Parts: sequence; C-alpha cells; structure tokens
Amino acid sequence: MQTRQNRSDFTKKLTVLILPIAFQMFMQALVSASDAFMLGALTQDALSAVSLASQVPFVLNMLLMAMTTGLSLFAAQYWGKGDVDSVERYFGYAMRVSFGVGLLFAAAAFLTPNLVMRIFTDEETLIKMGAVYLRVVAVSFLLTSVSQTYLCALKNSGRAGISSIIGSSAVVINIVLNAVFIFGLFNFPKLEIAGAALATDIARIIELLWCVFETAKKDRVKLRAKNLFGRVGELRRKFWKYTAPSLGNQIVWAIGFSMYSVIMGHLGNDAVAANSVANIVKNLLSCVVFGLGSAGGIMVGNELGAGRLDIAKEYGARLIKLAVICGAVSGLLMPLTEPIILAVNDLSDTAAGYLHAMLWMCTYNMVGQAINVMTINGVFSAGGDTKFGFICDTVTMWVYSIPFGLLAAFVLRLPVEAVFFVITLDEIVKLPAVYRNYKKYRWLKDLTTGE
Repeated sequence: MQTRQNRSDFTKKLTVLILPIAFQMFMQALVSASDAFMLGALTQDALSAVSLASQVPFVLNMLLMAMTTGLSLFAAQYWGKGDVDSVERYFGYAMRVSFGVGLLFAAAAFLTPNLVMRIFTDEETLIKMGAVYLRVVAVSFLLTSVSQTYLCALKNSGRAGISSIIGSSAVVINIVLNAVFIFGLFNFPKLEIAGAALATDIARIIELLWCVFETAKKDRVKLRAKNLFGRVGELRRKFWKYTAPSLGNQIVWAIGFSMYSVIMGHLGNDAVAANSVANIVKNLLSCVVFGLGSAGGIMVGNELGAGRLDIAKEYGARLIKLAVICGAVSGLLMPLTEPIILAVNDLSDTAAGYLHAMLWMCTYNMVGQAINVMTINGVFSAGGDTKFGFICDTVTMWVYSIPFGLLAAFVLRLPVEAVFFVITLDEIVKLPAVYRNYKKYRWLKDLTTGE
C-alpha cells in the first residue's frame, strides 16, 4: 500500500515539475532555432557565423548552470525542510557570483568580438559577421546572469510554473522580435544578424523585469540586500564545496563541447552549417530529457532534505528508467526532422548530405545523453555528489573525444561524417562509469544536517 502511495506521489510531483520545466527549456531552445532558421533563410554564411558566435553564450550558460546547480541543491533541500531563510541566503550569494561571471563575458564580447570569433574559425567572412552579433548581444549576457538566478530560485521554491511562464514568454518575445528585426517587418529597418542580437537583448530586459516583479510578491523568496552584499562566512565554504566541482564540470564540458565546434569549424562552411543545424534539432528534441533531469534533481533533493532517504533512492531508480525511454524516443525522432529542415534552410547539397548522416548518428547519442543528464546533473547533484561529473567529463572529453576528434580531422583527415561519429560517442563512453557511481549511492545524502 505504501509503495502504491509512493508511486502516486512520484507521478504527481514529476508532472507538476517536468511539464513547466521541459516546456521552458523547449522554448529556450527555440530561440537558437529561430536565429538559425531565419538567418539560414538569408544565407548559409549568416547561419554558420551566428552558430559559431553562439558558442560564447553557450559557454556562459554552462557556467551559470553551475551556479544555479549549487543554488538548486541547497534550495531544494532547505525548501523541503521548510527553511526559507537559508534558501534566501544561498539565493543572494549565487546572484553575487553569477553577476560577476556575466560581466566578464559581456566585456569580452563587446570589446574583443573579432578575437573571440577567431577561436572558432579562420574564415574572414564568418569572423566579421559573427563579431557583429557578439557586440550587439553582449548586454544580454549580463542580464541573463541575473534572470537565470532568479528563475532558479523560483523553480526550487515551489514556483516552477511561474518560472516557466516567465522564461517561455521571454522566448516568444525573442522569436517575434527576431522576425521583425532580421527581416525588417512593420517598417523596422532590416538588421539581419544584428537584428537577431537586438531581439535577444530586449527579451532579456523584459524577462529580468518580470522576475523582479514576481519575487516582490508576498510569500516569494526574496533577494535581500543583506544576503547579496553582506558577509557569508560558513555559507561560502559550503556553497563552493559542492559548487566548485560542478563549476569545473561545466567548464570542462562547455569548453570541450565548444572544441567540437572548433574542429568542425575548420572542416569548411558546409560542415559548420550541417553541424549547427544538427545540434539545434538535437537541443529541441532533448528538452524533455533535460526537463526530466532538472525535475528529478528537485524531487530527489526535496526528499533528501526532508530526511526521507529511502524515498529519494526509490525516486532515483524510477527517474533513470524514464530517462532511458525519453532518450530513445527523442533519438528516433531525429532523422524524421530532415525533410522539414531542408525545406526551411538554404543548405548546399554537400551540407545536406552531411546533415543526413549526422541526424542518424545523433540517435544513439541521445540515449546516452538522457541517462547521463538524469544521473550526473539530476540525481547525483541533488545529493551533493558533484565531483563525479567533473572527473567523468574531464576524462571522457579530454582523454577520448577531443584528442581522437583532432586526430580524425587533421591527422588522418577522415571524412566529415567520420569525424562527427567519433565526437558523438562521448555520451556512450561514459555510461559504464556513470552506472558504477550510481550503484555506490554516495549521492544519498542530506546536506542540511551538516557535513
């Protein structure tokens, strides 16, 4: 009887969390998709340039994810315990750190956009076009660092629904403004690449203002000045004990993933375009997977903070089974999108051929990604086991994926499809280590009761 009740509670909690979170992530992925497809309707060069330039906000988002991971694991557990004051203290400190990260990225993109673009490609046309995008979009990096911390605090304090509404509304605004500014609709000037960046800036301003308004309401977690500027003492040490490995993990993973774009970026414009579109489709279809991972982390964290370790263990097992199913379904959908993609993008015959192979190779990658996201980013992080992800991704990407990718591309000079195959094995390579770590149950820990 108790098991049946646990299953009922599990289903209710998962539904309440995963639907808004997955929808919000899908809407966020639509921004990149709309940028690419709208610019792809102009020229293949515009699509390729913005895709490469978007690696900068991608790396920023990975770092911010580390900050919000630290905030999430403490906020979820303290919220499960009913300790709102502690949630607000971690909220304030995470905001302080995230703002500093956003400021650094905004400065680099605005002051040295050409230098940043040269990291990803040596084609002057793409460098020039990408630099235009980076200089205009730079202000959004600072705004995003603040708004994402707000949204994380709302999501982990019983407000996942409103967090989703805010994030998704900002995306809709972004997409609409993309069309207006890129193509010059309603008598606005036709800004093309700069228009995509401007649309992002405006959407982020609206998102941030809405976050501030929402948290000002009664019974919401607050960003208080004493927590933002005051001394943090023991909180800082505890925050970084669990966040530092997550930050290292995100840095290793983000830079490593960007290296994939560097490798493909030096294989020609057709390879860049095909890889860009394949990644966009993959991001759209993996939203349920990432939503499941985020929701699962909150659910497990709430149970751990409340001291119900047996229920948290049961939730972890169920969530991983669901991740396998979601990954398989998402992977099988990848090749089915090809006719739609080719209909809306002006790809060369060579790029279209590359894309066909890449979409099929993403099918197995999606299954591995689903399992790894649920375990590493969801279940493990919920219990403070953030070191494993750092070690696992470091070894996988920097011992296998990147060296072998470089070898395949520039030493053996294998075809583009073969290079992509080598790179997409990364999620599969780490599965045995992930499973072994899961079975050790080091993540089954209540962080609110001390060390």
